[in-house]
Amino acid sequence: MGYAERVLQPGERIAYRANLHWVLWAPGATLMLLAAIGAIMAGFLAKDAVLYPALAACGVLFLVGAFMFTRAWINRVSTEIIVTDRRIIVKTGLIGRSSVEMNLSKVESVLVNQTIMGRILNYGTLVIRGVGSGLEPVANVAAPLEFHRHVNASTPMT
Repeated sequence: MGYAERVLQPGERIAYRANLHWVLWAPGATLMLLAAIGAIMAGFLAKDAVLYPALAACGVLFLVGAFMFTRAWINRVSTEIIVTDRRIIVKTGLIGRSSVEMNLSKVESVLVNQTIMGRILNYGTLVIRGVGSGLEPVANVAAPLEFHRHVNASTPMT
């Protein structure tokens, strides 16, 4: 049971659950791949004098990439972005938790910012503006237009 299920009010139901996009993993995975390729090339091309320093550098690069990849994975699994029939809930954090909720009746607009790559891979940044305040931008959300559609469909008409 996720955070959203624990904070639902009686009779409230989840209309849509958004996730962070897999693109978060790309920098770490790319660094690990480049380190592995560098280590293989060093094994074939480097002379004995530079082989061990080259392998050590590749090892450090691989560890940095693994750290970045793990951090992105934790960020992805510990972030919940929910639209219910009454409110929007955004929860981030694994150990330290930050959660923000906004009643749908207070939502003025949902902005979707997508780069060219974001449009190709279907991810973007959501900015939810409400009466008097707004939610912090949530970057790298998968299918942000689908989220936008569900917020608009769930928003009560005044």
